[in-house]
Amino acid sequence: MLRHLSLLAAVGTFAVACSPANGPAEQDSPADTALQPMVDADGYVDYRFNENYREHLRTLSADEFEGRAPGTKGEELTIEYVTSLFEANGIEPLNDDSYLQPVPLVRIAPTRVTNLAIGHDGSDSEFKYRDEMMVWTPRVVDSVAVENSDLVFVGYGIVAPEFDWNDYEGLDVEGKTVVMFVNDPGYATQDDSLFTGNAMTYYGRWTYKFEEAARQGATGAIIIHETGPAGYGWGVIAGGSPVRFDLARDNRNMDRSEIEGWITAESAEKLFANVDMTLEEAHQQALSSDFEPMSLNAQASVTVENEFSYIDTHNIAGYIPGSEHPGEHIIYMAHWDHLGVEPISGDIYNGAQDNASGTAGVLSMAEEFAKGQAPERSVVFLLVGAEERGLLGSAWYASNPLLPLEQAVAGINMDVLNVYGPMRDFVVVGWENSDIQDYAAPFVDMQNRHMAPETNPEAGIFYRSDHVSLANKGVPVLYAKGGNDHFELGESWGQEQRAIFNREAYHKPADEYDPEWDLRGTHQDLWIYFRVGNQLANSRDWPQWAQGNEFEALRLESEQQRQQ
Repeated sequence: MLRHLSLLAAVGTFAVACSPANGPAEQDSPADTALQPMVDADGYVDYRFNENYREHLRTLSADEFEGRAPGTKGEELTIEYVTSLFEANGIEPLNDDSYLQPVPLVRIAPTRVTNLAIGHDGSDSEFKYRDEMMVWTPRVVDSVAVENSDLVFVGYGIVAPEFDWNDYEGLDVEGKTVVMFVNDPGYATQDDSLFTGNAMTYYGRWTYKFEEAARQGATGAIIIHETGPAGYGWGVIAGGSPVRFDLARDNRNMDRSEIEGWITAESAEKLFANVDMTLEEAHQQALSSDFEPMSLNAQASVTVENEFSYIDTHNIAGYIPGSEHPGEHIIYMAHWDHLGVEPISGDIYNGAQDNASGTAGVLSMAEEFAKGQAPERSVVFLLVGAEERGLLGSAWYASNPLLPLEQAVAGINMDVLNVYGPMRDFVVVGWENSDIQDYAAPFVDMQNRHMAPETNPEAGIFYRSDHVSLANKGVPVLYAKGGNDHFELGESWGQEQRAIFNREAYHKPADEYDPEWDLRGTHQDLWIYFRVGNQLANSRDWPQWAQGNEFEALRLESEQQRQQ
């Protein structure tokens, strides 16, 4: 990576000035007073960052905040805490004279969902709701009734010009229901020359497949569930609440397909049997770039009836205007919301790691940037709501930005930060998606650490946090944090801690603040986030997506808009 080499040269003076032997440098850039590097016997370099971070984390995850669900007392307390800190540090409101950006939500609760009726050669069969299929309507209407919609197999349901792939080529799907596989051909073949091999692309995400089906004009869109390529079992799809949240758009989502949903692999086998094909044969056919959509010689019928209500939540946004290029900006972001209070048991889902940790990180960035002179470019501190409802706050911001996103230099997202101590590995989710990770590399080196890719790129974790809303507008984003290789206790210990969290605390009441948490590693990562943002804020650089990345064309479009 050539940029890594050039950056190392560019920060060489800074590296000497801030090395453990020399102590913190005396510079005009903010937060230097927070740097007190020390090295212990294990080689761990301690850059103590923000002295208030632990208190922010403890407060935001306290029972008093009731799990920070949208539209609750917890949201009110979060807004009060964040805006008070912004005001105290001279952070300016981003939405004219307000720190708040209203985000309108709609709650859609199905009151009746019929089984999915399948007609074939004059005979009828059914796929049972929850057991064999899950469907819903994204439209904000009382009911939809799909009747005798022709079923068409569209492979992976992907239109990807950069990969020379179009599963819909030559097909008119108006009035039809499309059936497709989850993930993308690269995962299925493990061929690095096909899409990105094992690493999922955005085209593999179920959200994309529904979006594309709607763009094509399909009446219905059904994804075939398989545990491996989906990354989770059928129970995740069928076992949760059928209540859905979405943005309350003026068009009531009438541009979406009438029906979206999933069927089990066993149900799909039955559909393909109608055309004398096995599921495996369908897989092989879908893996060809010459794939042609095919009728499944069957029709689908289903009815969904809904109740819906509206909720207002908010994004919280402040900024430090740039001294020379105030329109150009770096975005630090995290989601402030969590799951609230369980209505029957009264259990509080405090969301300490998810994501009071990231919210506290953004607040720490604001405090540190406020200590020094304003950078040349603006720095935005964006706390988005309704992430747990489907990345809705960030999606609203991306569609209604408070500063033009073609002027956004880069984004840095903080979601579920490391609280287990100093880690040797700094794990980049979305490895080599863009060159922004190269800006982090020299600062990682200073801490005697190393950059590492995520271990399960096939799961598509990069597409499951709020930064993807910025990526979908072409903005390169850094989503990285301490991994599992603990400086003192080793990698197996770190892996065990992550496993315990995922098993016992993730999206459970047990995700509570622990005063015994070792936040040395958190401060390491915060220091890197700060240094990357500070460097970009005082440069003329514009990070770019990797050649051939699915977001590259969007960045090129935004560059053209910026130059007009």
